[in-house]
Amino acid sequence: MSVIATASAGVPRGVRARLVDLQARVPLLQLVGLCGVYAYLAADLGFTNWSSVKQILVIASLAGLAAAGQTLLILMGGFDLSISGFIVASSLVVTVLKDKWHVSFVVALLIAVVAAAVLGALAGQICHRFEIQPLIVTLAMGTIALGLIQVQTGGSFSGTAPDWLQHLTSPETKTFGFIDIPPPVSIWIAVTVLMAIFLHRTPGGRRVMATGANPRAAEYSLIDTRRIWTLAFAFSGICSALVGMLVCGFAGSVDSGIGDPYLFQSVVAVIVGGTVFGGPGDYTRTVVGALFLAFVNEALVGKNQGADVQNMVYGAAILLAVALYGRERRLRDRI
Repeated sequence: MSVIATASAGVPRGVRARLVDLQARVPLLQLVGLCGVYAYLAADLGFTNWSSVKQILVIASLAGLAAAGQTLLILMGGFDLSISGFIVASSLVVTVLKDKWHVSFVVALLIAVVAAAVLGALAGQICHRFEIQPLIVTLAMGTIALGLIQVQTGGSFSGTAPDWLQHLTSPETKTFGFIDIPPPVSIWIAVTVLMAIFLHRTPGGRRVMATGANPRAAEYSLIDTRRIWTLAFAFSGICSALVGMLVCGFAGSVDSGIGDPYLFQSVVAVIVGGTVFGGPGDYTRTVVGALFLAFVNEALVGKNQGADVQNMVYGAAILLAVALYGRERRLRDRI
């Protein structure tokens, strides 16, 4: 029995069944929780103006963008531990190495994106071909990326973001100069729309879902699952590299631990949003999960709670999500 079914034991069976079915299709509890946390922030901490909300949305957008590739991998039954390494490496390429190599910012970013895509694709190939756990391979790829960068920087993991990049990622900056939405949030909105279209309206998205639901059946349907894994891991690497640029600008500087929070938050956002290993799920659920985590984190910070309490809350959220979705039939059992 799911959490909703247990909580609604006193509800007529027909209504309870509809609630369970609705939760399977829409992250209802997460949306209710999100509204509840925001109501608390507004009533107790005074988060009622747009300026305060924009700050939280920028933080959520960074975690949500980092979770874009993670969502695809978890839908396929994979996992990506290279996110933090790629974020740090990309941040250093567009700050320190850009000046050392005497190249433009665009060229430096292109180098970071291509390198992350190649390492990600290699991870996907290795995982699928040799049936190695993605946890091991992606952790290795993230470490390799950091090692390559460390060789170039002489062991240094520090850099400063250019002023224009800090301005771009500021919550007070307007998109295109007149839309009162921070650019990172606008990018996140665009990515959300594109991800929804890709997963639900394109053959590629259906192949990703089929690969996660039942790899053997997908191969019998003439889907090249190795290619799907390769492209999905490459996409996750590209997302991490681009997020590294935004994180660098938002933080204003780079250090060796700048990517660590986004590895954990990307995983928590996907799981709390309701996407499970091998499906079902989608990126819109991840968006809800990222928003929920950002608002909960702001509430904890507002009450002067440290990282220990935040981690306990994150852990409790993961356990609740697993209890809610972990006992549902997997997508392969519904086809």
